[in-house]
Amino acid sequence: MKTDIQIAQEAILKPITEIAATLDIQADELELYGKYKAKLTDEYMQKISKNPNGKLILVTAINPTPAGEGKTTTSLGLGQAFGKLGKKAIIALREPSLGPCFGIKGGAAGGGYAQVVPMEDLNLHFTGDFHAITSANNLLAALLDNHIQQGNELQIDTRQIVWKRCVDMNDRVLRNVVVGLGNKMDGFVREDHFVITVASEIMAILCLASDMKDLKERLAKIVVAYNYAGEPVTAGDLQAVGAMAALLKDALKPNLIQTLEHTPALIHGGPFANIAHGCNSVRATKMALKMADYCITEAGFGADLGAEKFFNIKCRMAGLAPDAVVLVATIRALKYNGGVEKADLNTENLEALQKGIVNLEKHIENLQKFGVPVVVTLNSFVTDTQAEISFVKKFCEERNCEFALSEVWAKGGEGGIALAEKVLETLEKKESHFKVLYEDDLSIKDKIETVAREVYGAGYVSFSQTALSQISRLEKLGFGKFPVCMAKNQYSLSDDPKLLGRPVGFEMNVREVYVSAGAGFVVVLTGAVMTMPGLPKQPAAYSIDVNDDGIITGLF
Repeated sequence: MKTDIQIAQEAILKPITEIAATLDIQADELELYGKYKAKLTDEYMQKISKNPNGKLILVTAINPTPAGEGKTTTSLGLGQAFGKLGKKAIIALREPSLGPCFGIKGGAAGGGYAQVVPMEDLNLHFTGDFHAITSANNLLAALLDNHIQQGNELQIDTRQIVWKRCVDMNDRVLRNVVVGLGNKMDGFVREDHFVITVASEIMAILCLASDMKDLKERLAKIVVAYNYAGEPVTAGDLQAVGAMAALLKDALKPNLIQTLEHTPALIHGGPFANIAHGCNSVRATKMALKMADYCITEAGFGADLGAEKFFNIKCRMAGLAPDAVVLVATIRALKYNGGVEKADLNTENLEALQKGIVNLEKHIENLQKFGVPVVVTLNSFVTDTQAEISFVKKFCEERNCEFALSEVWAKGGEGGIALAEKVLETLEKKESHFKVLYEDDLSIKDKIETVAREVYGAGYVSFSQTALSQISRLEKLGFGKFPVCMAKNQYSLSDDPKLLGRPVGFEMNVREVYVSAGAGFVVVLTGAVMTMPGLPKQPAAYSIDVNDDGIITGLF
């Protein structure tokens, strides 16, 4: 059996200018990054701004398990299937982070015969967007420390610095560091911290900004610290905005590549969903809606994290309204939720499937609360039995969900035709009545409790004294109307990654709350979630290599 990277490397790619031509994009409306990658210009975005919007389809999933779900694979296969049916579709996804690529999760280019290519480029440096975000983030950190060193005119309280440095790598030893060691000219000695680049507020800002003007206005609002009077000090106060914007100028433009079957894909931005808002850029999504009749996008991790934030943050801020949702599951993952060990997932087990399918049930209920029609798809494995498939199909249809089997990993677009037809039928027959879960005027505490109860199934939310004090301060500073961005482990509906299935009535623990004022949301840290992941005992990096001919191996 061929690996994902072998399939990708054997693919015959079309020049990106040919892919662009299928969308009526002229050569001078592209900024080329070699033969197979390009950025779309601001002029092109302006040109298509008056086009009618296509249909917006969100792809999400159950909680991730070691058994695998295949959300990105399904998104890409669905886009390819639309092409097989003669429909004009475009896919809008996030860029992968180097951290998980070299860690445990691997890349994010899809899999099998439903991939975006060039796969190696996408999973590694791509067009440099993440490097630009990292540089802008760390420029702001450097200007902050330099300001303190040069006399501290803004009276920054060094015990209340909240801006952190970042790097796009899983590097646990950088979570808590001491900076400024050495002599007097080496800066003020203080505790500092790193987050992974995809958790940086600048990543969130880039993905929510509508244009350069909006980007700069958001950058200016970033709260970096508080002064001795307890007032926020911003990036604007530090005169950092112009230089940061200069670093982000090209990163603000969406990237165009292709699938294995030459379906166009806009890949742009990449905030994590477990610690950020988990969606590709607003610019790419809005552009895609103007470029094709169907825009297929996705939100990170399970629907409890990615889809909730797609609805409550991205759609709220950008004025988007999805027309349908595809919810991805696998029989293997459902059996894992039912208590089956990973080694035993290939054996038919209807009892475990019945026990574990409650995880899928909760995600269906959650999505229906937002008023959007739901199509459940099973990402097919050869070990799935007809009895197991029939059980899941009946379960979904009894809950007013459409159902389709997906075989896109093995068959590409051809294997997604049944799903594509079911999505088209849903778009035609079921109207979306999209609504957010809570209103802006709710208090921060009430918003947190609403998400915890309604989406996660918590019975009670406990707040640390630190979190309560932080909430009080943020509301006094005028940030109370912001939506909440919940930072939670991705493996469970609860804040305990070991509670699989559908935990009910548990206690959700909120330990810290802070504002991302430029992004426009309040971040809520729950349980033991980390904003800087670590590497596993056997990192994926151990298997990645380049042979003497320059061919990359081991990337997945």
